[in-house]
Amino acid sequence: MPYCIKPQKRKNHSPAFYNLTLPLQKILNSIKPLVAKGNKRLKMSFQDQLNALIFFHLEEHHSGRHLLQSLKEDNFARNHIAPEEGIEKSSFFEAINNRGLEQIMEVFHALYKEAVNVLPQEYIDLGDLIAIDGSLIDATLSMNWADYRDGAKKAKAHLGFDINYGIPSKIFLTDGKEDERPFVSKILSQGQTGVLDRYYQCHANFDQWQEDGIHFVCRIKSKTTRTLITSYAVKPESIVFYDALVLLGTPGVNQTEKPVRLVGYKVDNVNYWVATDRFDLSAEQVASAYKLRWAIESFFAWWKRHLKVYHLIARSRYGLMVQILSGLITYILLAIYCHNNYKEKVSIRRVRQLRIQIQNEAGMLESIEQNQMNRLHFLSNAKT
Repeated sequence: MPYCIKPQKRKNHSPAFYNLTLPLQKILNSIKPLVAKGNKRLKMSFQDQLNALIFFHLEEHHSGRHLLQSLKEDNFARNHIAPEEGIEKSSFFEAINNRGLEQIMEVFHALYKEAVNVLPQEYIDLGDLIAIDGSLIDATLSMNWADYRDGAKKAKAHLGFDINYGIPSKIFLTDGKEDERPFVSKILSQGQTGVLDRYYQCHANFDQWQEDGIHFVCRIKSKTTRTLITSYAVKPESIVFYDALVLLGTPGVNQTEKPVRLVGYKVDNVNYWVATDRFDLSAEQVASAYKLRWAIESFFAWWKRHLKVYHLIARSRYGLMVQILSGLITYILLAIYCHNNYKEKVSIRRVRQLRIQIQNEAGMLESIEQNQMNRLHFLSNAKT
């Protein structure tokens, strides 16, 4: 019979770390249990694994070895993050690269649903906006699955970012050469609007997305051939200088079968051309929706810089997905934490404040435990 791993209980907790991970408690009780494949007890429960990965990102560790050293030598990590019996290098990397992906994916999706019930919604008038982009991850030459080009290995994360709530919504991981455009239909659900850069321009996809009931606001190349069907009036003094119903592409070659709305606007002397199927928005709102695409760029930059998500602790495709998902989970937990405690969005100031608070509380807990041990020792000596 496989052995079912149950979360271990600790005597004391850091209130700050507990509050950060509190949204996970109900989720962890409802997900599919992690089981060992034999009769041997696993040395690292799923909750231990998830806590270690959250701690890895939260404290800006630079490698798996760095994290393992903390789990052994840092008082807080050893007492409240690591398994009670400790964890060795081989057991840790075996766990990261071979188990827990199904559970961590389930946690990510459940936590996203929890977050949208907690976080305030912005840009309601623009609808359900999901920015989509790909991000390359430097890989080692030993990662044979991460094809990119001769002499270089890279993986690629294909991410959906919920602009209204400011959190990641979906993730796919491939080798670095994988085309990003097919993932739009995998990331978006019916009724959602994908906010996309010029790379995603594909006239056949514009037709298919309209057929599938998913919307798009996609920047296109300025030299794209267009056939005018109907022109719409533009407001004087608006940044918008063009608004029309058109067919995109060359007739008989790559022209769209379904007409799209094309909006042209200018910012800082740069002309932007945006194709969309959103006729319920004003031209200015279409421009605003596309400008919000920058949110995913800002997320990637912040996420990589401050949570060190691309510092590899896994080499397999399986393990890297576990690592990336745990980084997304950490960010969503921070978004909920910052909102609940400060009514603010995630910022490095609040993250640093949280780190300091955890370390201060760890010192207090250690002092309390030492005083308890001294008291027991004194009582024991008094009896004798």
